[in-house]
Amino acid sequence: MSQIHTSSQKPNQLIHSTSPYLLQHAYNPVAWYPWGEEALQKAKDEDKPIIVSIGYSACHWCHVMERESFENEDIAALMNTHFINIKVDREERPDVDAVYMDAVQAMGVRGGWPLNAFLMPDAKPFYAGTYFPPQNWTGLLQKIAEIFQKNRADIAESATQFQQVISASELKKYGLQAQDTDFKAEDLDKMYLEIAQNFDTTRGGMQKAPKFPMPSIYQFLLHYSQTTENAQHAQSAQIHLEKTLDEMAYGGIYDQIGGGFARYSVDADWFAPHFEKMLYDNGQLISLYADAYNLSKKPLYQSVVHQSIAFVARELTSEEGGFYAALDADSEGIEGKFYTWTAQEINQLFEEENERNLFSAYYQIKEKGNWEEGVNILCRKMSDEDFAKKHQLSEATLAAHVERWEETLLNIRNQRIRPGLDDKILTGWNALMLKGLCNAYQVFGEADFLKMATQNAGFLWAKLWNGTHLCRTYKNGEAKIMAYLEDYALLIEAYVALYQVTLEIQWLHRAEILTHYCLENFYDAEEGFFFFTDVKGEKLIARKKEIFDNVIPASNSVMAKNLFYLGLLTDKAHYTDTARTMLASTKKILLQSLEYLTNWGQLYCLFAKPIAEVVLIGKDCASVGLEFTQQQYFPHKILLGSTAECEELPLLAQKTSLEAQTTIYVCFDKSCQLPVQQVTEAWKLIKEN
Repeated sequence: MSQIHTSSQKPNQLIHSTSPYLLQHAYNPVAWYPWGEEALQKAKDEDKPIIVSIGYSACHWCHVMERESFENEDIAALMNTHFINIKVDREERPDVDAVYMDAVQAMGVRGGWPLNAFLMPDAKPFYAGTYFPPQNWTGLLQKIAEIFQKNRADIAESATQFQQVISASELKKYGLQAQDTDFKAEDLDKMYLEIAQNFDTTRGGMQKAPKFPMPSIYQFLLHYSQTTENAQHAQSAQIHLEKTLDEMAYGGIYDQIGGGFARYSVDADWFAPHFEKMLYDNGQLISLYADAYNLSKKPLYQSVVHQSIAFVARELTSEEGGFYAALDADSEGIEGKFYTWTAQEINQLFEEENERNLFSAYYQIKEKGNWEEGVNILCRKMSDEDFAKKHQLSEATLAAHVERWEETLLNIRNQRIRPGLDDKILTGWNALMLKGLCNAYQVFGEADFLKMATQNAGFLWAKLWNGTHLCRTYKNGEAKIMAYLEDYALLIEAYVALYQVTLEIQWLHRAEILTHYCLENFYDAEEGFFFFTDVKGEKLIARKKEIFDNVIPASNSVMAKNLFYLGLLTDKAHYTDTARTMLASTKKILLQSLEYLTNWGQLYCLFAKPIAEVVLIGKDCASVGLEFTQQQYFPHKILLGSTAECEELPLLAQKTSLEAQTTIYVCFDKSCQLPVQQVTEAWKLIKEN
C-alpha cells in the first residue's frame, strides 16, 4: 500500500489526511481534495462539475484504477482542468458513500467500488459508475466536460431528479408502517422457507458467486433453529448452518495457517478469495463460530475461533488496545502473494517424503498449483477425523502434524513482505470485534479473550467518546469525524454483551448513555426509525435511514435489538415499545425478502418466544454466569447480576444470595421461579417454561 515518491512529486490536498486510502493517493498528479467544505466551495466558486471517487484501502479494483488512470499525467491533467476532484474513504465517510451509491443504483448501474460519481457544483449527482478502464475513463471525462458546457440545463435537470429520488423516505419507498405487532413463530417458518430456496446445499452459503460470508444470515439460522416449533425446519436450518461453516473453514477464504477470513471468495466453493481481511468480517465470524460451537460442540469451530482471535491479536491490534481496520489483498503488487505457496516451496520445507505428501494431501497442494501461475491456495476437503481415518492416523498424531505445519509456514510467511495495513481504528468495526470476544469468552472461558475485550472497551470509551459525542475514527492519537448510527448501535450492542459477561454495571451505564444520545440526535419520531447521520453533523444532499442488513447489519436493526435488550435489562418499557414498533414496520418485507433482513429476523425470534431473565446474586456471580452460558446455546435469555443485593436495576431489587452462596433466579416477564444454586437446576427451570 505504501509508495515511494521522488522529491519532484508534489503532494495534493490528501497529504493532510490520516486515512491510509487517502494517503495512498496523496502523490497522484490528480489534484485530489478530501470531502469537505473547501472542495465543495471551490466547485461553486469555479463553477465546475465535481468528481467524487470513493473506495477503501483493501479494494483491489480501486488500486487498479489508481495505477491505470489516477497516476497517469495526461488523464490527471484532463481531470484537473475540467473538474474538482474529491477522494473519499468509504470506511471513514459511509454517509457520503451511501448517498452516491443510491445515486448509482437510481441510474440503473450495479453498485460497487471504486465508485465514481459526477456531480453538479451543488453536489447533486448526474452520472455515476464504478471501475473504468483508462481509455473509457478518458472518453467519459471528455464527453462530460463537453456536455457540462453545452447542455448544462439538461444535466442540471437530471441531477435534480436523482437528488429527489435519493432523498425519498426509505420507509415510504417500501410502504413500511407499523400495523401488526403480533409476532408468531409460524411467520418465522414462512421466512425460513423463503430464504431456504436460495441455499447452496452442496457447498453451503447461498446459490451464487462470488460468495460472501454474510454472518447475519447464519446467526438467524442459529436463532431460528432454537425458536421454531417445527422440528424438521429446525433440523434443516442447523444442517445448512453447519454445512456453510464447515465449508468456509475448509476453504481458501479462511487463512489455514494464520487464522482469519478474507472478505469473500470469487467462486461458489469458498476456494479462491480476494485476499483482503476486514475487521468487520472477522469480529462477526468469531461470534458466529463461537455460538455455533456452543450448539454443536464441533472442534473445528473452536479451532476457528481461537485461531482467528490470535490473528487479530497478532496483526490487527494497536498498542492502545484498538483494532485496525483491514489488511490489503496485495503484497509486492500481486494479489494473494503473501498467502500462497508453490509446490517447490513446500518441497523445500519438508525433506521427508511421507510428511510432504501428507501435508500436500491435507492442504490440497498440486505440483502445478491449484490456483493460478503455479501457486497453491491452502484449503481442505474434509474434517480432521475423516482425514485421519483415510490416512490411517490417530487424531492426536494428525493434530501434532498440523500444529507443526502451521508453526513452520507461519514463521516462513512472516519473513515475506506483508500486505498493506489499514491502520485506522473505526468505532463500529471495533465494536463488532469486541462483541466477538465477549461471545468467545462466554463459550470458551479463555481469560485472554476477556482481557482483550475489556482493554478494547476501555480504549473506545477513553479515546472515541469525548464526553459529548462519539467519533468515527482514531489514528495517531487523534479521534475525528462525528460518529454515525452504525458506530453508536454497534458499540451499544457490544457494551450490553460485555455487561452480561462481566456483570459490571459500568458497561450497561455506558450503553444507556449512548442510547439516550441516539434517541435525541438520530431518532425520527415521525417515522419511528433512526437516521444514519447525527442531526448535529454535516448536512449532505440527503439524510438517509439504513434499513436493509448487509455484510454489516443495518444500523436500524441493531438499534432495534439494542432497545429490546435494554428494555428487559433496565425495565424501561419505552425501549421495548420502540423496538416492537420498528420490527412491526419491517414485517411486510421480512416475509418477502428475509435474506436482506436477517438481523431483523433475529429480533423477530426474540419477540416470538419468551425470554428467560437470569439473575445471579453473590460473590461469584460472574463465574457462575460463565458456567451457565457454557452449558448450551440458548439465545432467548438475558443475564443480570451483582455481588450483593442491588437496587440499581429493577430485576436485581430485593434479590439476595442464600446461605452466602451465589444464587440464581430464573424469571419470565419479571415473574421469578424459586431461587436455585446449581446451574443445572437453572437450566431445568428454563426448559420447563
